[in-house]
Amino acid sequence: MKILFAHGLEGSPNGSKPTWMKESLGWEIICPEMSNNGWTIADQTEVITKAIAENEDIDIVMGSSYGGLAIANASERFAERNLRLVLLAPAFGLAGNFRSIAGEQGLIEWENTGSRQYFHHGFGHEVEFGWDFITSADEMSWPNLHHPTIILHGSQDDIVPIDSSRKVSESNELVEIIEVEDGHRLADSLHFIPLAVQRVLSR
Repeated sequence: MKILFAHGLEGSPNGSKPTWMKESLGWEIICPEMSNNGWTIADQTEVITKAIAENEDIDIVMGSSYGGLAIANASERFAERNLRLVLLAPAFGLAGNFRSIAGEQGLIEWENTGSRQYFHHGFGHEVEFGWDFITSADEMSWPNLHHPTIILHGSQDDIVPIDSSRKVSESNELVEIIEVEDGHRLADSLHFIPLAVQRVLSR
């Protein structure tokens, strides 16, 4: 099994999910550094677009949270290609979530100064998000899915509400959701990943 994996905003190519799939399942994992081009969803979508174009033999395109949203956006450019997607707690509704976190005054300051500091737990220090983080998210928070897709999402997710994934699955017959009792990181639900892969490959 060959997987193209897009890690989340605070993840890394050596994160828990790609490492688990390699070590526990023996799958071949291609996992680019998602922040190579920058932090906006447009920047990270370009990383995945390039990886899909360069790997014609992948079985599954999979992404977690922010990476899942990047995959959903990138896949729009390959509507004619036979792709299968697995999205783990994808960050649909990104713009609304970040606008809510920043608050009205925070958004005004962000736009006026052109940047906002964000503490990156994976790096252990702050990184700078430009205002284009928001403008990009405004345009790319709800991509259209053109391929068979399985979403795995935790009902106790307090980062990306599960209702966002339910909204996408209810409006698109190509999309199916597997709901699990878990939080955003799906730390106790990794064993559902092979099921999601099996199910999307059978569609």
